[in-house]
Amino acid sequence: MVIGRLADGALRGVDRVTAGVTGTISETFLEPTLRLGVTGLSQAGKTVFITSLVANLLDRGRMGRMGAVAGGHIEAAFLQPQPDDTLPRFEYERHLAALSGPDPHWPDSTRHISQLRLSFRIRPGGMLAGMRSARVRHVDIIDYPGEWLLDLVLLDKSYAQWSAEVLARMEKRDFAADVLAQLQATDGTARHDEATAQRLTKAFTTYLQQARALGLPDITPGRFLLPGDLAGSPVLTFVPLAGSGGRGALLREMARRFDAYKSQVIRPFFRNHFARIDRQVVLADVLGAIHAGPEAVDRLGQTLTELLAAFRPGRNAWLSRLLGGRRVERILFAATKADHLHHSQHARLTAIMAALLRQSRDRADFAGANTQALALAALRATIEETHDRDGKSLDCVRGRLLDTGRQAAFYAGELPEDPMQLVGPARAGAAHWLDADYQIMRFAPAPLTRAPGDGLPHIRLDAAADFLLGDVLQ
Repeated sequence: MVIGRLADGALRGVDRVTAGVTGTISETFLEPTLRLGVTGLSQAGKTVFITSLVANLLDRGRMGRMGAVAGGHIEAAFLQPQPDDTLPRFEYERHLAALSGPDPHWPDSTRHISQLRLSFRIRPGGMLAGMRSARVRHVDIIDYPGEWLLDLVLLDKSYAQWSAEVLARMEKRDFAADVLAQLQATDGTARHDEATAQRLTKAFTTYLQQARALGLPDITPGRFLLPGDLAGSPVLTFVPLAGSGGRGALLREMARRFDAYKSQVIRPFFRNHFARIDRQVVLADVLGAIHAGPEAVDRLGQTLTELLAAFRPGRNAWLSRLLGGRRVERILFAATKADHLHHSQHARLTAIMAALLRQSRDRADFAGANTQALALAALRATIEETHDRDGKSLDCVRGRLLDTGRQAAFYAGELPEDPMQLVGPARAGAAHWLDADYQIMRFAPAPLTRAPGDGLPHIRLDAAADFLLGDVLQ
């Protein structure tokens, strides 16, 4: 795959053969560093995940499922300046204040790449523990927008292929009708006109914004939504068009800019950041996709499958890392917002995530990677209640509504025991669920009272941390 070739080329670069070798040896044998990438698809709660993860690793009173905590291996954990002077620091303190202050609210979503270093002093275990001193292990958390991650799947696609896929999806979506009409009415063989390109790009970007708001995962190119200093540049001014065009034609220019986007935006991000990640978390709002309907579930499954292929999964032996070969060795796919469901349904939510990933997980496991699907809530915003309705007992959750601030009990609907009852119709192209109606509600963070030594309340964040970090913190 193109992604594999890019990573291999990046890792064999001359700069890493010279100055990088000494740093790699020091990192491997003295104070080793693990790079944990964290990203999330639309509305998955990535900033909250990182903030709660760090808070609960600093104050570990709620991390009982983490073996390194239960075994007493972590003597201390502390934040340090991020090692890359060219990257912004993840604003942990500001986000923590938003979640745990007197007026708790959700922090702003990620709009750029950032980094945070969390260092641990680890007490050695085993029979010879008393003869060895404590060691230091660094974990660099790399936070980047999910929209950027989705762009990786474009590297293996031509402009014609991407255009055909996007236009076909737009035809099935009522909210895309106006934008699709503009694209279909455009003569791609006509001479390129910049005013036309900008008008169409603005309309297409509006479509992407609407798709993201609805929780649909297929929102590429991602930089159209988070342009930064590239806003208005030709590399972010193209749209999907059908057909072919000769030299100087609008369609030919669109294809050229699509290729420039891959070479000048996606590939540098991959080489500079993504290809150096050891372990990865991908967060997805599976409940939001279920609520949106079968098409959203199907697209989520396809997106997750494409993303898993982009991770170059495999095992990082110490020798291969010393020599510069690095692969993502552990990947966690987490269905977030588990606190929107009673705990009796959490296993079903996990099973749905696992079913969406089944074939791609099998390939990754065969390549030597370790993958896991999990349902979690990085910050628990609800409590559980049981209510009687028409003689039937309903397991509900209660929380503070985001829009009104009022307390309300909520029953999302019953997820099926067999995940294929959802995944099957989604893959078959069903227009709607036949025998169930799944609801969704937006909750605000609850006011917190924390005992000394406790992090933020969560659901299975300790299990996620144990999978991702447990082996290197013991």
